[in-house]
Amino acid sequence: MIESAPGDEPAPAPGDEPAIDMAGICKFFHLGDQTVHALDRVDLRIRRGEYVSVQGPSGSGKSTLLHLIGLLDRPDTGRYRLAGVDTAGLADDRLARLRGDQVGFVFQAFHLIPRLTAAENVEIPLILLGIPVGERRARVAAALADLDLGPRAHHRPDQLSGGQRQRVAIARATVMRPPLLLADEPTGNLDRASGEQVMRILEALVAAGRTLILVTHDQDLGRRAPRQIRMLDGQIVSDSGGPASP
Repeated sequence: MIESAPGDEPAPAPGDEPAIDMAGICKFFHLGDQTVHALDRVDLRIRRGEYVSVQGPSGSGKSTLLHLIGLLDRPDTGRYRLAGVDTAGLADDRLARLRGDQVGFVFQAFHLIPRLTAAENVEIPLILLGIPVGERRARVAAALADLDLGPRAHHRPDQLSGGQRQRVAIARATVMRPPLLLADEPTGNLDRASGEQVMRILEALVAAGRTLILVTHDQDLGRRAPRQIRMLDGQIVSDSGGPASP
């Protein structure tokens, strides 16, 4: 069983702050003498425990938004508070610690290290954050068991099916028990049955209290989320089921 685990408005009271609070977020990229507005004045607030899909065509800004939410990149302008922490000006080591504590990532391409076993792949974030070896082993075993991967713990990725590899990636994303999960096309490399299994796992994590942001091109997949955001040209053009403006 899976374990539970815009503008200048004042910050919410401790314990009531949203998982994600963005205001006026812009991100630019320079291509020769041209400036591309990957994100253009994005305001976004997501409550704890929400299940949100982000949809839009290629180049609409979905992945850029996900990277900023997950602290893999920094905005050029605007304000971003993650779990009540203002991320502006944080040193790289503090940013990495916040990311490790708060965010788990699930990607389309799995991003498993081929030479490592399933257990060793899941153990990576625990090693990076200095978790003692005994606790690491216990957490890894529990994470794999939760996803019915215990018998596969010592198999390398090339000995696993696509669905099993994505479940290993989910175990790695959740082994630190982060409250926020970011999934970028998590079923894109899977057959229908494996994709459905992965979605049920992610949705069970939401039911256990996690916040889930799902980026997808698949409209049927996107419609599974109670809240659906659509992006175009670096802006949010629709947001069904979002919180009311403060």
